[in-house]
Formats: sequence, C-alpha cells, structure tokens
Amino acid sequence: MLSASLNVVLPEGPLVTWYGDDFTGSAAVLEAMEFAGLSSILLLAPPEPDELSVLSRFRGIGIAGKARAKPKEWISRVLPRVFSAMAQIGAPLAHYKICSTLDSSPSTGSIGAAIDLAIPHLGGIWHPVLTAAPPIGRYQAFGNLFAVHGARHHRLDRHPVMSRHPVTPMDESDVALHLARQTSRSIGLIDLLDLRDAPNALARERAAGCELVSIDMLSSDDMVAAGELIWQNRGERLLAIGSQGVENALIRYWQAAGALESPSSPRIRRVSQLVAVSGSASDVTAAQLVCAEACGFEVIVLDSVSCLDPSCAEQAMQSAVAAALSVLARGKSPIVASVRGPDDPQLTVCRNAAAILGLSREGASERLGACLGQILRRVQAASGIERLVVAGGDTSGDVCTAIGIHALTAIGHSVPGAALLAAHGQDLREMSFDVALKGGQMGPTEYFARMRDGCP
Repeated sequence: MLSASLNVVLPEGPLVTWYGDDFTGSAAVLEAMEFAGLSSILLLAPPEPDELSVLSRFRGIGIAGKARAKPKEWISRVLPRVFSAMAQIGAPLAHYKICSTLDSSPSTGSIGAAIDLAIPHLGGIWHPVLTAAPPIGRYQAFGNLFAVHGARHHRLDRHPVMSRHPVTPMDESDVALHLARQTSRSIGLIDLLDLRDAPNALARERAAGCELVSIDMLSSDDMVAAGELIWQNRGERLLAIGSQGVENALIRYWQAAGALESPSSPRIRRVSQLVAVSGSASDVTAAQLVCAEACGFEVIVLDSVSCLDPSCAEQAMQSAVAAALSVLARGKSPIVASVRGPDDPQLTVCRNAAAILGLSREGASERLGACLGQILRRVQAASGIERLVVAGGDTSGDVCTAIGIHALTAIGHSVPGAALLAAHGQDLREMSFDVALKGGQMGPTEYFARMRDGCP
C-alpha cells in the first residue's frame, strides 16, 4: 500500500544514470527502463562533455563497465572519471549497478571500493542497497540473498553456481556482512517487516549512523514500497547501489503512483540464422549450449590455448571464422565457445597455459574475450548476418569493444535481463546488426533457440 499521495509527477530530463559493473547487467537496466516507457541509452564509455546535450533527451543514461572482473587498483584508477561524468548528467538518481548475485570480493570487483569512490561525486545523505530483483528470481529476506537455480531457490552461499564461482565464490549470503569486508561504512537493514513502515525504519537506521541501508524485497508489493522509499527520500540527488532491482522498484512505484503507464514490451522477430559466441563457464550456459545443439545449432570449440598466445592467436581465430562461415553456408547457426561449463578440462588447460605465459586470470579472460569479439566481427562482416548473441557478462564487454559498438538501445524483449539490443556507432546511428548480451547465469535452457526463433 502506498503511503505517499498518488499522481506523482516525474521531473523533466534524465531520471536515472547508472554504471554497470559488467556489460550484461548494464543492459538489464537499459531493458527495464526502455520497456517501462522511459527512453534510455547505454554507452560503452563515459560521455564527453559535448555529448551531454544530445543525451539529455533520454530518461535513462547508462555506462557499461567491467569493474566486476577488475582488481581494486583498476577500480581506483578508472571509476572516478566515470562517476564525474555521471554527476555531470545531473539525474536525480545515480545507480552503481551490481550483479544480482553480489559477485565481488575485497580484491576483485570490490563493490565497497566503488562505493567509497562514488559517494564524493554522486552525493546523498544515505545510500540504499537493493540487491534483490524478483522478476529474475533474486530475493532478499532478513538481509540474506537468495537466487533461483532450476526450480529451486537457494541461499546464496549454498547456491550450486555462485557458491563455486571460479573468481568470486560466495561464502556469505548476508548482504551487509559481505559488503562489510569491502568498506568500513556502516550498513543498516530495512527488513520485510520494516517495509510496512519504511520511512520510520529508514529514520531509525540513519539515526543509528548507517550510511548504507540494505533493503529486503520478495514481492511486487515490496518493490513498490522500496521504490517509494527511495524516490521520496532522494533529496537533491541520491546514489543507490544494487541490481536492476533498483529500477524494478522505482518503476513499480511510479506505475502505482500514476506517473507511468504499464506499456507492453515489444517481442523479437524470428530470424533464419544468427551467430553467437560464448565465454561463459557457467553450468547454466553449458546446458544452453547442449540444448542449442539439439535445436540445430552447431557449437564450435575455440582453440582457447592458442588464443592466449599472441604468436598463435591469429591462426586460431581464422580457423574459428572459417568454421562459423561454413556452418552458415549449410543453413545453420554457429556458436563459437571458449569453454563448456565449470567442469570442462579446457579450463585447467587454459589456466596452466596462462601461467606459463605470465598472464593473470583477468588478462587471460580479456585475451579470450577480444578473440571472440574479433571472430564475431569478421563473421558478421563476411556474412552480413543481422543478429549476434554474446554469452558471458565479462565476455560481453570485450566483444562489444572489439566489434566497434559505441552505444546500445533496447528494441525487443526475449527473456528478463537479456533483451535484444540495437547497436549504434559513434554518431549514434544504428549499425547493420542487433545484439543480445546474456550473463552466464541468465536465461532458460532454450535461450539460443528463442533468440533465433523469436519470442511470442
């Protein structure tokens, strides 16, 4: 139930600006905003000052990033410029977008380090932390995060995928305790019972000295309550931290308060063929690859070890491109994959090869992502194929950079968190292809077939 008056009127100009700590998560916010009727754009680099006037017509302006996979030193060096650009956009709400499974550690993708850098630029006297995103099966109850896997919901530290994530395995489901390893700022909680009287609960947490306030969310009513709390207590400007659940909550509140209608999401059309690349080691993606093969796709296993070595990478890429073009010539759709799941022996082989070459895990991942991007760019240029798909949150950033994308807009709904996007060049005109970016844990088993066959 709304406690504030109805018929809220939204201010003119940009409402939300966000930085996503991975590309697929950044695109998930774009999807939520655009399909709620709020025209939005996602940039692949911070906007220059002379771009701001052109961008001011958008209600949401995002910047896609890679911080989730980066060390703390990179975060400290790169993100201040990003946050300065976000401040210049001037939206009343700034959002540091994190993964809905809280992927991070003190040394890799540190959310706490990013928060400490963002606050001086983006302001606010409190900062909501809204990690849950019920539309994609992420829930928070009494401070603990849960995520769906298959037909079951798992506490994050017992989740079959996230508890054994290869880079940031989750051993703590309590959001405040997890973030306390990364920042010294005091973290409070508005739990499910507090949401019945959220303004007083917020006053209590602020009186206790809490700068960050984690918010529980399970249901649509919870989203409305959380969105109302954030919007009505934003002050002149507010920095929020969380998943696309931040936008989910705001949109549900704006709709309930009469500020937004509830438009229907456009569905994607069918295409006869597409080209995909995958750098995801998730078992979710592995199952999707198996299903894709059963649906007529051909999976091409990339020679990942050769791609790590600059002296061999070109030959490996040429081989993958030739194989993909051969598949297209036979009327099928190719998927070039660097790995097939967390138990693929190729992972160990690649790690050993990277160690011999003196590459860090991050460096090896970037080389593979760049190779996948070059492969996709060359196949698209040679074939003129209209639809591209990228699986893997970190991979998506490297691939989009490699194929020359400057910005993205959302054009069609497929599955929550993995919309079909229009690619734009430097001048913001549309390029000759569409692209879908899928995080490792995202999408149903038949995801690739859906992207080819369209969604009703």
